[in-house]
Amino acid sequence: MSTLRFHAIKETFNRPVINVNEPERRSSIFGQNVFNNDAMRQYLTKDSYKSVQDAIVNGSKIDRSVADHISTGMKEWAISKGATHYTHWFQPLTGSTAEKHDAFFETTEDGAIEKFGGGQLVQQEPDASSFPNGGIRNTFEARGYTAWDPTSPAFIFGTTLCIPTVFVAYTGEALDNKTPLLRALQSVDQAATAVAKYFDKSVAKVNATLGWEQEYFLIDKALAKSRPDINLAGRTLLGHASAKGQQLDDHYFGSIPTRVLNYMRDLETESMLLGIPVKTRHNEVAPNQFELAPIFEETNLAVDHNSLLMDVMNKVADRHNFTVLFHEKPFAGINGSGKHNNWSLATNTGVNLLGPGSTPMKNLQFLTFFINTIKAVNEYEELLRAAIASASNDHRLGANEAPPAIISVFIGSQLTAVLDELEKVKNGKLSPEDKTDLKLNVVGKIPEILLDNTDRNRTSPFAFTGNKFEFRAVGSTANCAKPMTVLNAIVAKQLIDFKDKVDGLIKDKKMKKDDAIFNVLREYIKDSKRIRFEGDGYGEAWEKEAKKRKLSNNKTTPEALKAQISKSTIDLYEGLGIMSKVEIEARHEIEIEEYALRIQIEGRVLGDIARNHVIPTAIRYQNILIENVQGIKDIYGKNFKKFAGEQMSLIEQISEHIEKINKGITEMINERKKANKLNDSEKLAMDYCHKVKPYFDEIRYHCDKLELLVDDELWPLTKYRELLFTR
Repeated sequence: MSTLRFHAIKETFNRPVINVNEPERRSSIFGQNVFNNDAMRQYLTKDSYKSVQDAIVNGSKIDRSVADHISTGMKEWAISKGATHYTHWFQPLTGSTAEKHDAFFETTEDGAIEKFGGGQLVQQEPDASSFPNGGIRNTFEARGYTAWDPTSPAFIFGTTLCIPTVFVAYTGEALDNKTPLLRALQSVDQAATAVAKYFDKSVAKVNATLGWEQEYFLIDKALAKSRPDINLAGRTLLGHASAKGQQLDDHYFGSIPTRVLNYMRDLETESMLLGIPVKTRHNEVAPNQFELAPIFEETNLAVDHNSLLMDVMNKVADRHNFTVLFHEKPFAGINGSGKHNNWSLATNTGVNLLGPGSTPMKNLQFLTFFINTIKAVNEYEELLRAAIASASNDHRLGANEAPPAIISVFIGSQLTAVLDELEKVKNGKLSPEDKTDLKLNVVGKIPEILLDNTDRNRTSPFAFTGNKFEFRAVGSTANCAKPMTVLNAIVAKQLIDFKDKVDGLIKDKKMKKDDAIFNVLREYIKDSKRIRFEGDGYGEAWEKEAKKRKLSNNKTTPEALKAQISKSTIDLYEGLGIMSKVEIEARHEIEIEEYALRIQIEGRVLGDIARNHVIPTAIRYQNILIENVQGIKDIYGKNFKKFAGEQMSLIEQISEHIEKINKGITEMINERKKANKLNDSEKLAMDYCHKVKPYFDEIRYHCDKLELLVDDELWPLTKYRELLFTR
């Protein structure tokens, strides 16, 4: 194994830099492999094009005969781009993407043709038996349907036409991440449009926008393959910290290494062709950690683009002899990776509803959506925590600059002062003096206040950053659809409640619209005060304070996921038509099972590495020491201890660590066996969390101590200093 380690290091040192050909102007290739408006205008009839646009903008259905015309045009475009196959590209509840390729090729009596009809475009029937379904149907009931989502354009990846679709069971339940997201986006559109009309009657539609930031590690492919834990678990399950880590802050925003820069350039070219508007790239805080971010897009498209990008990143990395690590915490003791979700609401008239305006009325609109979002987070903070829960994200939350598991909202001291002023608004009608004072001295000053950067708390899980909210607690492996479904759903519910209250005051109390809005906002500011937190999210002080505020602190995934099946969650989703109780419970079952399986896999991998690699190596080195001591004894006789004391101490230390490792592995296996007998998936997950997982740290501690004691030439596993600093 040590031979493999040194072979991998040598291979890394001899890596050639892969040359990349970039276009002179990225705009010249942007969306070339996307069936976008330009392509549709060229390959579709006017009626077909209009039908697709109506489906995208208004959600109208596409007639089957029109679908035939669309599919013909799409096929001709795809073939002109070198495509030979097509697939319905969907996002099952595995967290990744799925596809089944079919050739355009079909035989006829006279020979063969390229065929792709409207039926093949609109719907397919993949074998759904092996995808997670949470007990919605039996395994032998294999039917599932993928249905075309025209709001996300088709694209060509390699030689395959990929058609974004939803994925549902034959009984109608959603089996994917996209379907609930589309329903949540429809809900927030309707709710936000109704409220936006208070300020502008011409608003006809509101789109939720998303700009994600993808953090990741790049490790040389040979080094990554030399580590069984990285290959099987996506992270290092053991390994002593490098003497130099991130403590000098010399990597963040530093000069990008040449090999990495070429990888990024290649990746960005591929992204441009696929219409993914990647804009920003830079070194992140930890060694060999990087980030890329796109321009904001409509949420559904942004989610699709992030899922697609992660696949593209892996494929491009392979060309450059890299392995991408998306795991939230692949290395202990240094920063993990997140996927910050920057969210806002934009009207069809071009207004960002979370962007302050140039007049008091526009700022009243801003405050309405700003305060309602905070109130929504306050009401559903446990559900938001559940939305980012996973076995891998548990390692990241609350450590090395990552947000804690306690959900809170950071808005900055200046906006806090604005809300404090609004809280003083008297009940009932506002006097002309109150209105003038409020609008000029509070609401009117918001633009200049926001010149002061509101983004100063890196530990906040949910922060306002000038014209958007940034959900920072989302993990780097996550599919953005889940947190975006939750966020848009809770904001939709909150805006519906807000409009009901305002309309009630206008109708029953005969209040003017402004007075009614101010009074409801004042009430919401008071109600949601507990969720606002400006301080450091680490340590016992905040945990005690959060407990006083009655905020949840669900530190582990099994605890956090309970919120997904609470009565309030079921009422929320069923009330908005986003998911049924059956769909909600199925998703919970899938995620709780996945948690237990991931911990189970990690436990098996750790036991294998520790017993089959670490212990034999330690014994081998111990035998060398024993031979050395015996040789000293042969030379010096009874006085040998004077010269062999250190060696004998090392022999004893190695024996102690070996004994502790073996004992820990045996006890961990016994706990796994007990847990595996449980039929209740929630109890199983709890046992893996609280009875199996704690052994990981104990076993790792003694393995890492052996790494410091054993001869470097013998150590079988590529070390942290090699994984993090070999570029």
